[in-house]
Amino acid sequence: MATSWKEELAGAIPEALGREVDIFETQLLLRKQGKIEEKLFAETRLRRGAYGQRYDNGQRHDGFETQELAFPSGELTKGPQTAWDAPGMQRIKLPLGKLSPKQLEVLAECAEEYSDAILHVTTRQDIQLHFVHIEDVPDLMRRLGAVGITTREACGNSVRNITACPYAGVCHTEPFDVGPYGHAMTYFLMGHEDTMDFGRKFKIAFSGCEHEACALVAFHDLGCIAKTREVDGKIERGFALYVGGGLGSVPQQAKLIDPFVSETELLPLTQAICRVFGRLGEKENRARARVKFLIKKIGEEEFFRLVREERTKLKPDPRWTAYLGNMNVVHEEAIRPPSALRTDNLPAGFAAWRKSNVRPQRQAGYAVATVTCPLGDISSDQARALAKIGRKYSGDALRATVDQNFALRWVPDGDLPELFEELRAIHLAEGGAGEITDITACPGTDTCKLGISSSRGLAGELRNHLKVLNGDLSTEARSLHIKASGCFNSCGQHHVADLGFLGVSRNVNGRRVPHFQFVVGGQWENNGGSFGLAIGVVPSKNVPLLVDRVTQRWVKERTEGETFRTWVQRVGKKEIRAMVEALQAVPAYEADRSFYSDWGDPREYSIGDMGVGECAGEVVPYVMMQLAAAEREVFEAQILLDQGKVDEAGQRALSAMLIAARGLVRETFPDIGDDAEEIVRELKSRLVATKLFWDPFAGAKFAQYLYRAAETPTGLTAEMTHQRIEEAQLFVDASHQCYDRMVQAARPPAVPKVVPLAPIADG
Repeated sequence: MATSWKEELAGAIPEALGREVDIFETQLLLRKQGKIEEKLFAETRLRRGAYGQRYDNGQRHDGFETQELAFPSGELTKGPQTAWDAPGMQRIKLPLGKLSPKQLEVLAECAEEYSDAILHVTTRQDIQLHFVHIEDVPDLMRRLGAVGITTREACGNSVRNITACPYAGVCHTEPFDVGPYGHAMTYFLMGHEDTMDFGRKFKIAFSGCEHEACALVAFHDLGCIAKTREVDGKIERGFALYVGGGLGSVPQQAKLIDPFVSETELLPLTQAICRVFGRLGEKENRARARVKFLIKKIGEEEFFRLVREERTKLKPDPRWTAYLGNMNVVHEEAIRPPSALRTDNLPAGFAAWRKSNVRPQRQAGYAVATVTCPLGDISSDQARALAKIGRKYSGDALRATVDQNFALRWVPDGDLPELFEELRAIHLAEGGAGEITDITACPGTDTCKLGISSSRGLAGELRNHLKVLNGDLSTEARSLHIKASGCFNSCGQHHVADLGFLGVSRNVNGRRVPHFQFVVGGQWENNGGSFGLAIGVVPSKNVPLLVDRVTQRWVKERTEGETFRTWVQRVGKKEIRAMVEALQAVPAYEADRSFYSDWGDPREYSIGDMGVGECAGEVVPYVMMQLAAAEREVFEAQILLDQGKVDEAGQRALSAMLIAARGLVRETFPDIGDDAEEIVRELKSRLVATKLFWDPFAGAKFAQYLYRAAETPTGLTAEMTHQRIEEAQLFVDASHQCYDRMVQAARPPAVPKVVPLAPIADG
């Protein structure tokens, strides 16, 4: 009889981890038998990284619709049509993005046996396997655990994978290697009881340098930037500690809680932050359950005071400083001696690849080589081959990056040409790492339940489009960053890109059309130093043309040394908005049906179970005109803010929300007045209470933006006004979706067509 993985790997898995997997397997069986509530089991599997996913955008590959997605919240005992036959997503934690060749080989095997033979690198340095059946998850966990990989707390209301700069330890400008500290925090917080009562996820990042992109500290719940100071003639290590950052629907910069937290205080102060968040953070409304909302609710000073107070209450824990006795825990050593790069007989294409994909280490004679993974994907065969290459040149020094690539560290300079040729043999020697063709994208509508537009499809199209233009792209254009998110959760980090795209949908000519919000003004450097604002919305199929026009104009008009962000500020969003407006028109369905399909999907565009809105012939309903007017108000608010007219900008953003709300309410209450209080009251009772103005994930979140703005119409700071404008744009987008539901609800039920039976012939 064949042995099971549990039997075969007995002794290879740490005892505690093996026990956790056994418990999960038992819970899985009990849930299948209906003996554990789904709510409890859902949190269990999420904390083990087992995540639900969209299955072919709500369509099975055989053409039959399925309402059951992977790991749904409903009953699982309905028979063969339940989600036990549908695949899900398994997220796998790689703390700091670090992995060994052996681990990569096991990941490749698991992807091939349980998934679709594709490893997907995420923007949090995780690996995701899609289309994994829930019943295979325990064996998958055991195989990963045997090589030191965990899935614990890769999802769920927990501390997610702790990320760090992939160059930590080999960077020229870092004061010290942040790796040991990130490693210590990972295992100190993993499973800690003070992290078990969060209302939502908690993300942490470590950066060695303040002014580089590194780990993008600015939009994390907790961010740590390496610092040193001299005390009594000795150099002390510590961190500038930031808290309360986040992207999502309304991005917020992290706040500096302490400019220097010593290495002995790093873990206890983090524990105190977790305790305050766990005790006071939102639990009911998931849309407002992140640390940034708690800080906004009680204020920075009060939050910081509570953290300091909590710190004094903590019982001493030897783990706070024990890690300082083993600072070599993530230490790497070169397996080959340093060497110089030869200058003769170099392979064709090597020079260009080296320019974009190779970065010198601070250790003389060595370099970090980036392996570009288009859309963050690498096949099982490529992963096995890459593991072999890594073992040869880099040893255990592999890292997944936040750019969705892999980095090979400690490669001798003299070995780079040979490395390049071996990568080229497995189709992984593409250049352009960190450039305009190296596009970051979340899974979008491919596999994510929340996806609105196909971010991966758009990224793939843009990538191919820009590669065709390769010879015509200037050095300046190549330096730009493009990032795409499929929904307002911003997993593609579009807010900090030069050219950011956020998936939305619009009702045009009675049909849904995939669109993207165009976001400009973001800053990738300075750890994600500033966030962009949406300029306008364009049909998905016009995005490549928009990218061409905007980048070409920037290259033509920029002054020497002028960045894209500063050019946007100089030219003004009004000018760029005009470029967007020139590409907003959608042709009639009969004239060009391609606009009514998303990238990579030939079917007519839809969003799962969301209804398709209709318009009466060529007549444009009044509510649509009001929604268009609201979008205009949002844009004008952006212009006013750019001009320094903060109060006017805030009022204009509020006006946009009131116009959209009034237009919606007027559909059922024609006598609605212009009074803000009345508009808010009627929106609540007529549309929010009836769940027409409602988001399947965020609930009434977007309506609450209007409620808060109406309560505080003036007196905002520039930062608060920036956020209100973001909220106004999201409110208008939600208003479009609300109107679609109103149209759907008003449509009379379809009457089945009766087809008379043919007369039965005499026999």
